[in-house]
Amino acid sequence: MARGRFITLEGGEGTGKSTQVARLVATLKARGLAAIATREPGGSEGAEQIRRLLVQGATDRWEPLTEILLHYAARREHVSKTVEPALAAGTWVVSDRFSDSTMAYQGYAQGAGRTAVERIDRAVLSGFAPDLTIVLDLPVSRGLARAKSRGGDDRYERMGEAFHAHLRDAFIDIARREPARCVVIDADTDVDTVERRVLGAVKARLGL
Repeated sequence: MARGRFITLEGGEGTGKSTQVARLVATLKARGLAAIATREPGGSEGAEQIRRLLVQGATDRWEPLTEILLHYAARREHVSKTVEPALAAGTWVVSDRFSDSTMAYQGYAQGAGRTAVERIDRAVLSGFAPDLTIVLDLPVSRGLARAKSRGGDDRYERMGEAFHAHLRDAFIDIARREPARCVVIDADTDVDTVERRVLGAVKARLGL
């Protein structure tokens, strides 16, 4: 049985990742492929419990290195309990966020640095990475407005516009450093156009 492919969608708050994950999984299934949607932090029972520690509470609840460790604890559970078993069974996995979010949020925007994230990533994942990462790019003000319209109380969404501007730059830099894995898509348009661009990237990179 052929191994499944692992696709991640990244970007700042309100860029439409969840919508595009759901649409891409539906398209993959329509083409006869087994596919599942998942998310980070979360994606398995233990990881979802850690998620609540990360997305709730005051914006300064955690020191950046503590946040990195919490994210990677959740990620290890997610990969071992959900992602790897699905890939081994031939299922395509599409995740709303993965390691690049930790690099962008904690490594860049919260100042922990690339080296700290890279060392922990190697220790926890031993080189495991997505086959394709799609970065949805959107002006910060529009993304935050979309996120606010959803309601909820995500602590990352409350970290201020300057933080999110730094975050946007971080994702672009991450994609620039790894062009073989990453594709940046302009998400400042309607969802159908973004969907076509996402599918185009999957076709071009993974031969769908």
